[in-house]
Amino acid sequence: MEFVEDIPALEALYGTPGAASIRKVADHLTPLYAKWIAASRFVVLTTVGPDGTDGSPRGDDGPVVLQLDPKTLAMPDWRGNQRLDSLRNVVSDGRVSLMFMVPGSNTVVRVNGQAKLTADEALRARFEQKGRHPATVIVIKIGEVYTQCARALIRAGLWSRDDADGLPTPGEILAEVSQGDEGGASYDAAWPERAARTMW
Repeated sequence: MEFVEDIPALEALYGTPGAASIRKVADHLTPLYAKWIAASRFVVLTTVGPDGTDGSPRGDDGPVVLQLDPKTLAMPDWRGNQRLDSLRNVVSDGRVSLMFMVPGSNTVVRVNGQAKLTADEALRARFEQKGRHPATVIVIKIGEVYTQCARALIRAGLWSRDDADGLPTPGEILAEVSQGDEGGASYDAAWPERAARTMW
């Protein structure tokens, strides 16, 4: 198998991008980009660090990020499994990418930029949920924002089908990977209570 090893060879396979794919890029949140992102309750956060990359789903009951100004977004980090993969990367290397999605829309809005982590009490308090504050907040300086072509979501039928029936559970996967040391049905049964304790 041969691999594409340089940019000219890559570009020769695809040709020239259309004008709209270039013109849609902004270096800040325009009013319409801001409106779209404010409607998103789910985003995939991608980070880069010394040990590689990490992609992390982030969701909230309401906007998943807060706009601080047209160039700055803030994302709460609610306590989860404490692996801290994305946060370690943000501290080590601030480069981030975000893919914002809204159920029912095949549009994806992407943001690339630089992030820093803060435990600032006043900022954390702005995300209060049921008396709890996030442990930290990721502050993202926008480098570019643009819409992603809808073809991928259309091909996948992402919002029009449900393929989850029969999939292995997290407990089953954990039991397989740990060779039965952890996981299984008891892990899955205890999940709702664990989730409720750390939701906010």
